[in-house]
Amino acid sequence: MSGIIGKKVGMTSIFDADGRNIPCTVIEAGPCVVTQVRTSEKDGYEAVQLAFDEKKEKNTTEQLKGHFAKANTTPKRKLVEFKTFEDVKSLGDTITVELFAEGDFVDVVGTSKGKGFQGVVKRHGFGGVGMATHGQHNRLRAPGSLGASSWPSRVFKGMRMAGRTGGSRVKVQNLQVLKIYPEQNLLVVSGSIPGAKGSYVIVDK
Repeated sequence: MSGIIGKKVGMTSIFDADGRNIPCTVIEAGPCVVTQVRTSEKDGYEAVQLAFDEKKEKNTTEQLKGHFAKANTTPKRKLVEFKTFEDVKSLGDTITVELFAEGDFVDVVGTSKGKGFQGVVKRHGFGGVGMATHGQHNRLRAPGSLGASSWPSRVFKGMRMAGRTGGSRVKVQNLQVLKIYPEQNLLVVSGSIPGAKGSYVIVDK
């Protein structure tokens, strides 16, 4: 799977040839630098490590400075390994949005927005009690019954309840590449992707 590291710019919409308004997401994808090539002989597996987004040298550790110096590049913020690439990559190579073509389908991985501790209506889409009659004055967003009575006298594991929501790794599959702007390193894909504006995403081909 070839891929690239990007940053979510935001959402917009475009019209296709049939006049349909398609919601889409703009991603600043690359350019990424190959900072390490892992081999089976040395590392036990094959992978290509890409680096993206400039970082101040004063905020970079000495170990990472040496790591980036081997690839003849400046310090980067985000490092991601890709298991396989369509063609062979060497240390210091640059990967751009030209890796993709309009019409391709890609998978996008990102970290969803953290929403903190939420109830069952927001977290799992419960409908709540619904009716406000017969004394139901404060039960509109309550979870309702949690389990059985005398047996098994406990709540089953996996019961959908209130809790921390969001902030997890999410993959959205089969998003179509609608537009590519190589000059601005921009990739426009159909639909929405996880994360807030400015968050890092991984685009797999």
